[in-house]
Amino acid sequence: MSEQSVMKGSEGPKARYPFHVLCKPIGPVCNLKCAYCFYLEKKVLYPRGEKWRMSDETLEAFVRQYIEMQPEGAQEVNFAWQGGEPTLMGIDFFRKALAFQKQYARPGMQISNALQTNGTLLDDEWGAFLAENQFLVGISIDGPADIHNHFRLDRVGEGTHDKVMQGLEILKKHKVEFNALVLVNCLNVKEPVKVYEFIKRRGVQFMQFIPLVEFVDHETGEIENERSITAKEWGTFLNGVFDRWREKDIGRVFVQHFDMMLTILMGQPGALCVHSRYCGRNVALEHNGDIYSCDHFVFPEWQLGNLTETPLSGMLDGEFQMKFGRDKSETLPDVCRSCKYLNFCWGGCPNHRVETSSTGEPGLNRLCEGYKAFFSHTMPYFEAMGTCLQLGRQAREYKAVLQAKAAGRPPQQAFASTPTQRHPGMPIGHARGQTGDIGRNDPCPCGSGKKYKKCHGA
Repeated sequence: MSEQSVMKGSEGPKARYPFHVLCKPIGPVCNLKCAYCFYLEKKVLYPRGEKWRMSDETLEAFVRQYIEMQPEGAQEVNFAWQGGEPTLMGIDFFRKALAFQKQYARPGMQISNALQTNGTLLDDEWGAFLAENQFLVGISIDGPADIHNHFRLDRVGEGTHDKVMQGLEILKKHKVEFNALVLVNCLNVKEPVKVYEFIKRRGVQFMQFIPLVEFVDHETGEIENERSITAKEWGTFLNGVFDRWREKDIGRVFVQHFDMMLTILMGQPGALCVHSRYCGRNVALEHNGDIYSCDHFVFPEWQLGNLTETPLSGMLDGEFQMKFGRDKSETLPDVCRSCKYLNFCWGGCPNHRVETSSTGEPGLNRLCEGYKAFFSHTMPYFEAMGTCLQLGRQAREYKAVLQAKAAGRPPQQAFASTPTQRHPGMPIGHARGQTGDIGRNDPCPCGSGKKYKKCHGA
């Protein structure tokens, strides 16, 4: 790759809208061989003998374009590193990335980094580096050893739970900000409380639960194997976690789906792409500069180009990708458009929309009934929590609102006899969606302890 070709790829207009890139600097290469990993098979997209490492030239082109091509007024750019296993690139690679970020950052722009890892290669050197440079780390844990070790295996077929726990302790030792990513499969889906409590007891405050749905053929929606979960199981799992969480962990433990619900109820757009009205602004970057429409659409037909040849902004704002994003809402079946939970769901991930509706329309999410079960079960509680926040109270005080409603009293009277426990970021009487007086670096009014920009202001 010539210097000239890289520099040419760095020229181009700013994007029309903000965008996010999930970077895979080592492609699908991993030190583990998890039974359900959908990305290991991406090796077939590249020729034999491929050098699965992002070059310094491609890294610089990516960092420069990602920063320079954000729209005018962009205040923050987040770099997300994934794989495969990105720690296989070594710390020096990420030092170079940080140097390029510093070189190309706009005046006043905040640059942040997130790293998704299996945790097995983390040591004190990694811990110190991640802490010093304020990386947010996602670590993959499926639950206790008897569950985790069933699918999350190393290259010789051994379970990885002990090594993951060691990696988790490294993060805690060095005070690295981290969360747990749990892939909900046919085993742990049956144990929502067991999985939640295990992870919580390990000192994890922030959790993401991702449903496992594998296909042989997206056209027919045929499930590949019994590792996948059903819609009913997904709804039951989320509700099981929610019921345990609301007992005593509101404001102490943060679950991504629950944060999303409160965010939308407070009048803000949901931060999860799978439940947003449009997608298409979250693309995947392979090690050699190839750009794909989405992490779940890394297939030849969804390759947008290569950033060493075509500017990122041109690919993101091109008609193909714009249509990809619009299709998320424009191709919804009527049963979704008329659903009372539409604004919380928007059809879910397009990758899972392989079912046919009762009226024969395509595009229904395989997990639709599970999401409905979750929304219907949790909505009264989230609405009460939202009311608490609007009144300047803590979300955990939601029971007082429910009791007032049951007694036919307005919610304002729920706290008439108790002193205000207003969070410093939320004035009393703060109206839904009116968050202009909360600074991005102020504490979030939900009481999470996180900055507003990293919580309900995300």
